[in-house]
Amino acid sequence: MSDLLRAPAELKYAEELDWLESIDTGPKPFTWRLSPKMIRLFVLGSERSDGLDREIAQKWFGDRSIVERAIVTLASDRGLLLIGDPGTGKSWLAELLAAAICRDSTLVVQGTAGTTEDHIKYSWNVSMVIAKGQSRESMIPSPIMTAMEAGAIGRFEELTRSTSDVQDALISILSEKYVSVPELDDDAIVFAKPGFSIIATANSRDRGVNDLSSALKRRFNFVRIPVVTNKKSEAEIVRFRTEELLRRHEIELEVPPNLLDVLLQSFADLRAAAAAARSDDEKLESSLSTAEQIGVLEDAILHSNFFGERALTAHTLAASLVGSLARREPEDLAIINKYLHGVVEPRGKEEGGAWPEFLEGGRSAIAGLS
Repeated sequence: MSDLLRAPAELKYAEELDWLESIDTGPKPFTWRLSPKMIRLFVLGSERSDGLDREIAQKWFGDRSIVERAIVTLASDRGLLLIGDPGTGKSWLAELLAAAICRDSTLVVQGTAGTTEDHIKYSWNVSMVIAKGQSRESMIPSPIMTAMEAGAIGRFEELTRSTSDVQDALISILSEKYVSVPELDDDAIVFAKPGFSIIATANSRDRGVNDLSSALKRRFNFVRIPVVTNKKSEAEIVRFRTEELLRRHEIELEVPPNLLDVLLQSFADLRAAAAAARSDDEKLESSLSTAEQIGVLEDAILHSNFFGERALTAHTLAASLVGSLARREPEDLAIINKYLHGVVEPRGKEEGGAWPEFLEGGRSAIAGLS
């Protein structure tokens, strides 16, 4: 895996999945590789009460009931729709579930305005069609059709960004569990095998882009992923992702706990300000999600490693925050500047610690962008 920029979950955790499969004695739906209880354990990590001979690390941080409902849905004949704000871990949860169920999380369709029916059904190898005509050999199955034939999990990212034609085509797949290929005389229908299901994700902020029809909504069980607001849980997520980054880049750099606290508190402050804002112009364009926090910290770590003194500082962290969150000029810069002077400056005078340096770093970054 060292030659892969980002290994899918089934490769990254292959040894762990093999071990879980070897000790799994629970009932498994269809052709699932793991039982529902083991899938939950793989996603949420083990506890002492599980009585395992080894520890299984937590990979997704969220409510236990969300994971259980998702697994139960996939064991039924309905699709699973994970919906929530950007950066809430929808795609990561979908990948982990697919990896645990069928050991293949790569059967993915990315929903965009340019996604067509071919992307969820099939297309043709033009050169083979010219040479030999249309046949199963010259047909190029979509990731969804491949999942159907294998009895595996297909994934559809950003479902509400795809057009109504694509969504309508998905209705027949979820309802009938087959795809008709009228161009073929023989083998003109591709049937789904037991175990096939679809995990789709949708961004709650995309409501109104391409709303789902009532017919398509009935084919999905909706599972809403809330924004993480618990500081302890959020700190665990940020720390987990940061440690992965450090290992991947082979960086030996400490993230001081007080700087992680500064990052968490600054995002909490900015979220509170966004909630109190009277108009969108008074809100940052950023969703201020946990994923955004991870991005800010990763940027600061990499900058410190390559251009700093190989030590993370509050100055660098503040510069990273400004650079990552200031997407509109001058609106976002004005909002961050107001936060620095109205909240960070008084806090720095009262509490000291890393806040005065964080204030200076933020001011310098704004000055450089203004």
